[in-house]
Amino acid sequence: MHLHEYQAKEYLREFDVPVPSFHVVSDSREAKEIIQSEGIDSAVVKVQVHAGGRGKAGGVKICHSREEVLSAVDALLGMKVVTKQTGPEGMVSNKVLIDSMVDIDKEYYLGAVIDRKAGRSMLIASPEGGMEIEEIAEKYPAKIAKVPIQLDGSVRSYHLIRLAKVMGWSIGPKEKGLQLVKALAKAFAASDASLLEINPLVKTKDGDFYAIDTKMTIDDNALFRQNKLADCYDPSQQPESEVRANEHDLAYVAMDGNIGCMVNGAGLAMATMDIIQYYGGKPANFLDVGGGANVQKVAEGFKLILSDPKVKGILVNIFGGIMNCATIAEGVVTAAAEQEINVPLVVRLEGTNVDQGRKMLEESDLEIIVAKSFTEAAQKICSEVGA
Repeated sequence: MHLHEYQAKEYLREFDVPVPSFHVVSDSREAKEIIQSEGIDSAVVKVQVHAGGRGKAGGVKICHSREEVLSAVDALLGMKVVTKQTGPEGMVSNKVLIDSMVDIDKEYYLGAVIDRKAGRSMLIASPEGGMEIEEIAEKYPAKIAKVPIQLDGSVRSYHLIRLAKVMGWSIGPKEKGLQLVKALAKAFAASDASLLEINPLVKTKDGDFYAIDTKMTIDDNALFRQNKLADCYDPSQQPESEVRANEHDLAYVAMDGNIGCMVNGAGLAMATMDIIQYYGGKPANFLDVGGGANVQKVAEGFKLILSDPKVKGILVNIFGGIMNCATIAEGVVTAAAEQEINVPLVVRLEGTNVDQGRKMLEESDLEIIVAKSFTEAAQKICSEVGA
């Protein structure tokens, strides 16, 4: 789950990470009141959307007067931001951030991620701030420091020394940059984040450090124990279909193809999309109904798939390990009957009680095409849609 910049900054403040003073507004009247009461004469005004590249898209404005701040707020509220991350459909900014100006002397990059290969949390730092980390890695690979974060959120002293050398900082307990690094590592571990990025992290002419821009993503699987962060969820930043999927505990991502997919298990879902592509088709979605799928979940899955007008056929691919294939077959038959599916439906079941499940599908009054193998299922659905 992504957080807005202002939400990430509010969270970082709890760990004593210094951030500039800021205000978040959702209408011009509110902005005018804050500007007058706080005596704001200059600011950086930013759209609040779940995407990077906001500045290049015109979503960040530097203002040097109250009139410019108000004008920027009016221009950016409701703005449709289109970047590489949003795709051509873009995202609408329903809130804007009014950020204080900072006298910048030097910009840095600082982030924390999960290193999947190493199986641990990792800090990434560079003295080349204000750039995408991929660009830094390509242009200045020697200017990147990677050091591990311990399970308790601490960073070992000798790792901090290595990081300080790359960043050009002094080494000692009073080095403000290293204090901020340690605070960021604590925040990352405590939040169950998969990404926590400060770019740029800036040093002022007075030697102070500030997190100017932040990006934060929380592991969805950990939200049950991150109630405060879970409340930061903003459904306006997702397509309606994905919001509905979230409400029913379904993992759904819309795509550009015409073959709807309903699968249990993320790995199997990826493989299903791959084999559809292999046989000339194009998947319309990623949909994982999970290991505990029931009739209601299957029904909601069909609703999501059929809400996409591009869908010309549906492939249901279920592996019944813990799950009983007969139960799934019952769910598919019931849900399919309720939804009045008017496109070809191919179902492949494998696993526990698979023979009983297939028999239930074949004996139903519905036009369900039963496939016995993964390959057969993909070939049949691609043939049905003319791929």
